[in-house]
Amino acid sequence: MYRAPVAEISFALKNVAGMSAALSNGELGDLSEDLVDAVLEEAGRFASEEIAPLNTGADQIGAKYENAVVTTAPGFKETYKAWIEGGWNAIAGPEEFGGQDLPYMMAAAVGEMWNSGSMAFGLCPLLTTGAVEALDMHGSDELKSMFLEKLVSGEWTGTMNLTEPQAGSDLSALKTRAEPAGDGTYRVFGQKIFITFGEHDMADNICHLVLARLPDAPAGTRGISLFLVPKFLVEEDGSLGSRNDAFCQSIEHKLGIHGSPTCVMIYGDGFNGNEPGAVAYLIGEENRGLNCMFTMMNNARLNVAVQGVAIGEAAYQHALAYAHERRQGKSAAYLGEGMSPIIEHPGIQRDLLTMKSMVQASRGICYSLAHAMDMAEAKEGDEAKLWSERAGLLTPIAKSVATDMGCDVASMGVQIHGGMGFIEETGAAQYMRDGRINPIYEGTNGIQSIDLVTRKLPLSGGEAVKAYIGELRDVVVAVRGENHNAFGNAADALDTALDAVDEATNWMLGQLENGGMQAALAGASPYMRLFGLAAGGCYLAKAGLADDTRQRAGLARYYAENLLAECAALSKTVTEGAESLLLAREQLNLA
Repeated sequence: MYRAPVAEISFALKNVAGMSAALSNGELGDLSEDLVDAVLEEAGRFASEEIAPLNTGADQIGAKYENAVVTTAPGFKETYKAWIEGGWNAIAGPEEFGGQDLPYMMAAAVGEMWNSGSMAFGLCPLLTTGAVEALDMHGSDELKSMFLEKLVSGEWTGTMNLTEPQAGSDLSALKTRAEPAGDGTYRVFGQKIFITFGEHDMADNICHLVLARLPDAPAGTRGISLFLVPKFLVEEDGSLGSRNDAFCQSIEHKLGIHGSPTCVMIYGDGFNGNEPGAVAYLIGEENRGLNCMFTMMNNARLNVAVQGVAIGEAAYQHALAYAHERRQGKSAAYLGEGMSPIIEHPGIQRDLLTMKSMVQASRGICYSLAHAMDMAEAKEGDEAKLWSERAGLLTPIAKSVATDMGCDVASMGVQIHGGMGFIEETGAAQYMRDGRINPIYEGTNGIQSIDLVTRKLPLSGGEAVKAYIGELRDVVVAVRGENHNAFGNAADALDTALDAVDEATNWMLGQLENGGMQAALAGASPYMRLFGLAAGGCYLAKAGLADDTRQRAGLARYYAENLLAECAALSKTVTEGAESLLLAREQLNLA
């Protein structure tokens, strides 16, 4: 069963992401290293002892739906109550409304533990955190006073309602409508799908953040507004009032995350005798809802990236334990009696080291994104702009690379189990099934690659990405300066990988400047993988530089010498593969 790697998480925060320097510079408020360690230790205990035992049962039993009511898997309700009583939901919440206002880095670290313990459980607070941030940044004082305290504590939960049957990732096609009621509120009518924890029994109220169109709204995404639609209306004294006309019509039958109810939500249908029309409150300005929702989505993209790390860590631990126990064949290096544990075989060692290095590389990327978000808030002027652009650049990279690597690691975990990995009772398959959603939701990884190429590379005329690559090269210079051979040929491999990133980046910027958008988009996904592989290798090297035991240097060397050879090929795919892709359209029955 999963055991939270508290020491590894703490090391990555402090020595890879930059927390130690930020603490020394007083950039993280009153937070201290002692407090960081205490929080991580207790979070690790809760994740390992309280949440992880729920995981298998949640997968096997799942959430149940009957007559618009959803009952969560056994233990979810009780564990969630203990979780909010421990103050965990309030970690990153605004202090004014009962939150602890701790840095994004802390929220990412504990979030990893919740999701390694049970991703289905961790999804509920993930969405609530995003709702808190959107409401805090864009809501009126009246709305904040009505909803924020309960959302921050976790007594009430939040959802994000974007998708409709005819409008998946293209929000310009959404049809849900909102009509002014004449008293400052609105009435929402429509259907939303894929709503995580849209209905459940873990909290007293659910606050839905819903995108909808006003009657006179302009077409496209410029005509979308954001509304808060509570499950129960809230009285002036803060108590819960009547049931709102917002109901769950059904829950989806899914590949994984069975403990997390994914709901079809109906608004304004007059269900169960209600007066038609779901009472709603405008968040922000009319027709500016997408800007408000992006606050929530950017937060969610970091958290989904962390879910990729979390699934990878849990799958790696599961496979490592099995490899020590399972005996098969006789390794040439094994001196014991009988068959050797399969971990003695070099092929299994390669798989496990690949899994471990991918998890730690993606953890470094995610925590560094969280650090950039913290610094963007701590700094002012040009420094704040630099860190804000860094966060913008790293968001699609973290979301794509960490979730793809999480899937790769989970799949390798099944392979290490052999035939038993295909049997559900071993538990290996659950990680692969649960993790497969991560590259899809909160903006598919294909969309993330488009965002990286078209919106993030051009930041500050391309200087933002060049500055980041320059910082990665500084790590390689430091590796070359080491006076021991634990890094082997890692510096050469890292330099070659960054050369490939440079070449592909310059090509991409040239295409964007000269009207080559189709060619740039044709190479966007391999470019994303190239960038992530190289950045991950540099973060592993940074960890190795900070580790006196040199063990992390050995892992960085393994990753650099075994995984980074792909980077040169990916750069060639980016810069030379567009023509063949565009010419092969006829193979897809396209004009």
